[in-house]
Amino acid sequence: MTKMYINGEWTASISGKTRDIMNPFNQEIVATVAEGNEQDARAAIAAARTAFDDGPWRHTPANERGAIVAKIAALILRDKEELATLESLDTGKTIIESRGDMEDIASVFQYYAGLADKDQGEVLASPIPDSKSIAVREPVGVCGQITPWNYPLLQASWKLAPALVAGNTIVIKPSEITPLTTIKVTELIEEAGVPKGVVNLVLGKGSEVGHELAIHRDVDLISFTGGLETGRSIMQAASTNFKKIALELGGKNPNIVFADSDFDTAVDQALNAVYFHAGQVCSAGARLLVEDSIHDDFVEALVERVKRIKLGNGFDEGTESGPLISAEHREKVENYVAIGVKEGAMLRAGGKRPEDEALQNGFFYEPTIFTNCHSSMRIVQEEVFGPVLTVERFSTEEEVITLANNTIYGLAGAVWSNDIVKAERVAAALRMGTVWINDFHPYFAQAPWGGYKQSGIGRELGKTGLEEYTELKHVYQNTNPQPVGWFK
Repeated sequence: MTKMYINGEWTASISGKTRDIMNPFNQEIVATVAEGNEQDARAAIAAARTAFDDGPWRHTPANERGAIVAKIAALILRDKEELATLESLDTGKTIIESRGDMEDIASVFQYYAGLADKDQGEVLASPIPDSKSIAVREPVGVCGQITPWNYPLLQASWKLAPALVAGNTIVIKPSEITPLTTIKVTELIEEAGVPKGVVNLVLGKGSEVGHELAIHRDVDLISFTGGLETGRSIMQAASTNFKKIALELGGKNPNIVFADSDFDTAVDQALNAVYFHAGQVCSAGARLLVEDSIHDDFVEALVERVKRIKLGNGFDEGTESGPLISAEHREKVENYVAIGVKEGAMLRAGGKRPEDEALQNGFFYEPTIFTNCHSSMRIVQEEVFGPVLTVERFSTEEEVITLANNTIYGLAGAVWSNDIVKAERVAAALRMGTVWINDFHPYFAQAPWGGYKQSGIGRELGKTGLEEYTELKHVYQNTNPQPVGWFK
């Protein structure tokens, strides 16, 4: 059995409960892990509180913290094949994708390691004679971190690396169904020499462990990546002590294709935008908007390509897409497809479970295309988080901007056009945290990531992602103190 990590010790849950971890490709049990609850969360929070208030980590010179975070990056690269294997067993994604994730994860730790000693504050020009004024950044304190099941270790790295570099202490809770790589990276964090109590790992349900992190008064910041409703409940719970909040809550991301774009490239990228990792991506381009004059040809090309997508075991050569994460999630996707049909959308591809006998034990669903869609449909407005593409038409630049912004979300979007001035004009008008021009999905550690509107609060990655884990303090010094003489 794999244990949790609290105050520098690997430990079973207080209740003694465990959870089996299942490979969604064939429902095989790949590990058994400890199953924590509120009591375990409180123990971890107490350890993190003591480590922050009384321990050495926040007082460790920034360059030394950076060196330890850089060592974590090196250990991830050393063990990247093991980590990639665990990630594919956990999520069902292809091993090629998981290997790419590990490279990205290492780069996140490397990036923040490099930032560790680069911002020691700002000297302000004081308007008052005989005075000095500086603004400095200090660690927030105890950080609760809750990560999702679709990119378990990638999302963990976005939270762990900047929090560590800034001098915080951490209680991290991975998704209860995909904890294996977070457990492994915690082992690497221990190996790298992070002091006890600085990083604590608690496994268990979000409704128990996650809620305790959000509501507990000794937690100074809560960072969550996941769904709207859970994010809303975390925000409410966090109000108990007005802790800092960072939320990344998904999106319904428009992919806009103008007639003057490169047709074949746009078709290929439209497939990648929505069907990568079986559509289980917060920034998936699940909402395709195509200019009238090329709409029909574009849809025909998409349908022809979609029917050739190879589903299968993520470890098999040639597999292009794996299963959905669970039976419950597949049922959610199926319900949305039924809603789309009822709303009058035209099903052009997919819309069912595959008939291939080799896939019957996994949670597979065929890549699906709906046409004749309009923005009032639930299938267009709500996040399906599966391999389902909706296609809408537009005639003018003004119309497509209105359509693209007509959503409660604002995470990401893309514009395809060989008229770069037009593409930049549309990109500027989109109310989204990330806009790609003639591309879809690229991200990197140096650029901020997050959303407008109900896609979240705050940013991860980039310099801003480090600032999220700091408090800003103004220090004013009178260099020639004199009596004021106000009170006679």
